[in-house]
Amino acid sequence: MASETPLMAQYKEIKEEYQNAILLFRLGDFYEMFFEDAKIASKELGLTLTSRNREKGQEVPLAGVPYHSVASYVAKLLEKGYTVAICDQVEDPKAAKGIVKREVTRVLTPGTQIDVDYLDGKSNQYLMSFVCKEEGAAIAYFDITTGEFRVRELKEGNLFYQLLGELGKINPKELILEEEIYRNYQDDFEKYPDFSGIKINFCKNVKQAESYLKECYQILSLESFGLAQKPLAQQACANILDYVKTLQKGQEFPLMKISLLSNQETMELNRSGQKNLEIFGALFSILDLCKTSMGSRYLKRVLQNPLLNIAKIKKRQDYVEFFTKEVLLREEVRELLSEVYDLERILGKIQLSTVNGRDILALGNSLKAALLLEKQLHRYSMLKMEREVFSEMQENIMNAIMIEAPFSIREGGIFQKGYHQELDELRHIASSGKEILLDIEAREREKTGIKTLKIKYNKVFGYFIEVSKANEHLVPSHYIRKQTLVNSERYIVEELKEYEDRILNAKTKIESLEYYLFQEFVEKIKEQKEALSDLARQLSFLDVMTSFAQLAIQKSYVRPEVVEEDILEICGGRHPIVENLIPKGTYIKNDLYFDKSERMMVLTGPNMSGKSTYMKQIALIIILAQVGSFVPADFAKIGIVDKIFTRIGASDDLLTGQSTFMVEMSEVANIIHNATEKSFIILDEIGRGTSTFDGISIATAITEHIHSHIRAKTIFATHYHELTELEKELELVKNYRIEVQEQGKEVLFLREIVQGGADKSYGIEVAKLSGLPQSILKRSKQILSRLEKQKALVEKKMQGEQMVLFQAEEIEEEEETERNMEEQSVLEEIRKLSIDQMTPLQALLVLQSLKGKLSGGKHDEKSLDL
Repeated sequence: MASETPLMAQYKEIKEEYQNAILLFRLGDFYEMFFEDAKIASKELGLTLTSRNREKGQEVPLAGVPYHSVASYVAKLLEKGYTVAICDQVEDPKAAKGIVKREVTRVLTPGTQIDVDYLDGKSNQYLMSFVCKEEGAAIAYFDITTGEFRVRELKEGNLFYQLLGELGKINPKELILEEEIYRNYQDDFEKYPDFSGIKINFCKNVKQAESYLKECYQILSLESFGLAQKPLAQQACANILDYVKTLQKGQEFPLMKISLLSNQETMELNRSGQKNLEIFGALFSILDLCKTSMGSRYLKRVLQNPLLNIAKIKKRQDYVEFFTKEVLLREEVRELLSEVYDLERILGKIQLSTVNGRDILALGNSLKAALLLEKQLHRYSMLKMEREVFSEMQENIMNAIMIEAPFSIREGGIFQKGYHQELDELRHIASSGKEILLDIEAREREKTGIKTLKIKYNKVFGYFIEVSKANEHLVPSHYIRKQTLVNSERYIVEELKEYEDRILNAKTKIESLEYYLFQEFVEKIKEQKEALSDLARQLSFLDVMTSFAQLAIQKSYVRPEVVEEDILEICGGRHPIVENLIPKGTYIKNDLYFDKSERMMVLTGPNMSGKSTYMKQIALIIILAQVGSFVPADFAKIGIVDKIFTRIGASDDLLTGQSTFMVEMSEVANIIHNATEKSFIILDEIGRGTSTFDGISIATAITEHIHSHIRAKTIFATHYHELTELEKELELVKNYRIEVQEQGKEVLFLREIVQGGADKSYGIEVAKLSGLPQSILKRSKQILSRLEKQKALVEKKMQGEQMVLFQAEEIEEEEETERNMEEQSVLEEIRKLSIDQMTPLQALLVLQSLKGKLSGGKHDEKSLDL
C-alpha cells in the first residue's frame, strides 16, 4: 500500500482528538468528511459517498458539503444527536509552506448549536447540567444563543423524579453530568421516555467551583447571584460553563448573570401534571398571541414558573388590565412589537461572531420600533430605555448598512456609499476599471503619437501595451519590453501596473476592508450589550402582557382575586383548551368552592361525562392566575397554591415495564410525600389498576390520609360509589357528581357539577355512544341485570356468614358438598361468559359468584382478596 499523504496524516492526527465527533475538515471551498464520518454523513444527510486516494490504493470513503452552506448540514446532524467538530484552515493557503495549517475552531453539540437560523424561534436552546450528591442535587440550564443562565437546587426526596419534572418544563436539547451519576441512575435514564430526545454527554466536576465562577464573571462574591453558601448550585453552574468554554475553543459567547430559582418563589408542577394538563402544548398554543419570538420564549418561562408572590402576580395583572381597557394603545403597541426582530438572538449572534449585515439591519429596524414604543408608553413608565444611545445607534445602522446586505460578511456589499472613502474608491475602481484603462490608453496614444497603440490582457502578463512593428521607433524609453511577436511588441509601464493591481485586487480588497469595517461596527454595538439585553427583556415582558390582554378580550377572561386566604372559589369556570375546540358559547360552565371547612371533593359520574375536563380546568385556572393572566371564568378568588399534583389516567407504562398499578402507586406516593396544605391535588380513578376490593381499600386509605394529615385541596374522581360514604365519616369531604338526565331509554350527560353522589355508572350507555353493535349492548343489559341480582344475593349471604364465623366445621362440610354438586354447572356458565364485554365490576361479581359456588358459599376475607 502506498505511503500516507501529508493531508491524511494531518486529518488523522486531528481526528484522534475528536473520536466522538463528526469532523468537518476544510479543504478549499468544501468541508470534507472521511472514513466512518463520511458513511454517517452520507446516510444522515443524503450525500453521495465517494472515495479519495483510490489511485494510491487507499480507498478512503469521502463525503463533502460546500463551506457556504455548511450550517444547514451541521444543524441536521445536531438535530439527530451527533457532535460536530469544525476544522478550519487557520492560515492563508497562498502563504502556506507545505500543507495548510488546520485546527478545530469550534465543537458543536445538540445543546450548543449556535446557528439560530435553524432553531425554533419560540423555544430556547437549553443545555442542562445535573449534579447529584448525598446532600441533594442541582440543575443548571444555559442557552448559548441568548446567554440565559438559570439554576435550581432540588430538595430532599426522590431527586430523579424531580429531575424528570424539570426536564418536562425546560425541555433541554442536551444533558451533561458526571459518568458516575449516570451509572447510579442508568436504569432510570434508559427506561424513561423523557430522555429519548435528549443527548446525554459526560463531564467532570470543576474543582473549586465557586472560585471558577468568580473568575468567569470577574466578581469578588457570588452573593449578588444568590449562590453564596450553595455549593450544589455552584457546581452545576461551573460544570456547564466549563463545558461550553471547552467546546467554544476560547471564542466569546453570550453570558447573562445567573438566576437562582427558588422553590419558595415558584409553584411546583409534577411531571405527570405537565403532561396531563398539556401546559407546554395545547395551553401554550392558545396563550401564545405574542408578536415576537423572544416574547414566546418568555411566555414559556412564565408558564414554567407560576408565581407564589402575590405582589408580583398583581403587578402583571395590572399590566393586563391596563391593556384590556386601553384598546387603541394595545393595538398600536402590538403593531409596533410585530416590527421587532429577535433582539436576544441577534445580540447572541453578535457575541458569537456569527452576525451578518441583515442581522444588524434587523437590529436597526427593531430599535426604530422600540423608540416609537417608548414614545407611546412614556407617560405610563412602561418602557425604560436609553433613548439617546439607541437613537444614535439606530441612525448609524440605517445610514451605514445596505438594505440588501448579503448573508455573508466576507463577500462585501454590506455598507452604503459614503460610509467610508477608501471603500468608495475601491468600488469605483472595481466597477469602472474598463473606463480607467481606456483613459490610460487614450493618454498614451496622445503622448507617443502611436495611433494604433492598444492595451490588452492575458493571464501570463496581465495588462500590457501592444505596439505594431511599424511604430516601434515611437516607443518612449520608459516603456519596459515584455514580449516580442512577429508583427508587434508588448510593453508595460508603471502606471498600468499600478492600476492593474488595483483593478484585479479591488474585489479582494473590498471584501477584506468591508469585513474589517463590519467587525469594527459590531464592536461599537457590543459596547451596549447590557442595555440591549435589558431592552429585549422589557419588550418580551410587554409582548406577553399585551398578549394576555388580547386573550382576555377575545375569550372573555376575568381578573382573578389572588389572595393569601386559604380559599379556592371559582364561579362559571371553563376549560381554556376544550372551549377553544367547540363552538363559542356552548361550553358548560361549572363552579368550585374550597375553604378551611371544605377541602376535598369526591366526584362521581359516568365516563365521558366531563369529570377529567372539570378537574383539569380548575388546575389550569389556578396556573393562569398565578402566572398573572386573566382566567376563563365569571369570577375567581384563588388562595396561593404552592404545588399542583395530578394523577390522571391508568395505562401501562410499556417503555418502563411498569404496570398500571405500579405507575399509579408511584405517582401517588410522590404526592403523599410532597404535598402540603397549600397544594392542589387531582386524583382520577385511583385504585382501578388492581382488583375492586383492593382498589376501594387503597383509595379510601389515600383519601383519609390526605384529609387528616395533608389537608390539601383535593378532587378525587372515582367510579367506586362506596367512597361517597366518606362524606359521613370525614368532615372536610363533600360529594359531587356529574349530572345525568335519563329520558326513557336514553341518557343525556349534562356536564354540570351538582352536590351529591352518583349511584349508577351508565357504562352501557357510554358503550352505546362509542358505537358498539346493538346486539352487544342488548346482551350487556341482560348480563348486568343478572349480575345486579347476584350482587344483592352475595351481599345478603355475606351478612349472614358474619353471624356464623365460629361454625367453621359445619360450614366446611356444607362447602364440600355444594362444590361437588355445582362443579359442572359452573363450568357451563363460564363457557357462556363474554368477558371482553364486561366492566371490571361486572367481571368481579361474576367471579365472586362462581367462587362462592365452588367453595360452597364460604367467602372469608382471603377469598375476597382478588
